[in-house]
Amino acid sequence: MYPPELVKPMQQELESAGFKSLHTAQDVEQALKQEGTTLVVVNSVCGCAAGTARPGAIVSLNFDKTPKNLVTVFAGVDAEATAKAREFMIPFPPSSPAIALFKDGALVHMLERHHIEGRPAEVIASNLAGAYEEYC
Repeated sequence: MYPPELVKPMQQELESAGFKSLHTAQDVEQALKQEGTTLVVVNSVCGCAAGTARPGAIVSLNFDKTPKNLVTVFAGVDAEATAKAREFMIPFPPSSPAIALFKDGALVHMLERHHIEGRPAEVIASNLAGAYEEYC
């Protein structure tokens, strides 16, 4: 578990862009039962979350089509919520950070850490924009 003062700015970065932080398994279940598209960011304290995952997810919201619902769980902080979100991301193995797009509760697009790490935020945003174009 990371200290709250360490993760607060990392949570707020996504929250200020419109993401809702989920803290329990029930929060995740309710979020993913919503109709329409839901973007889930598995947040992390790692450098690739700070440098590309969070900025890429935020920039992706500047395109014409975007997900209806924006949510986030924090790996290493909200263990219950993160574990539940990862159940919905099967068959993909647990990954932090990760970004998943769901449509009507079904996983339709996934970016694992190895898709994020070492790539600029603009590439992440472009990848997500392509998924939004198809599913949103």
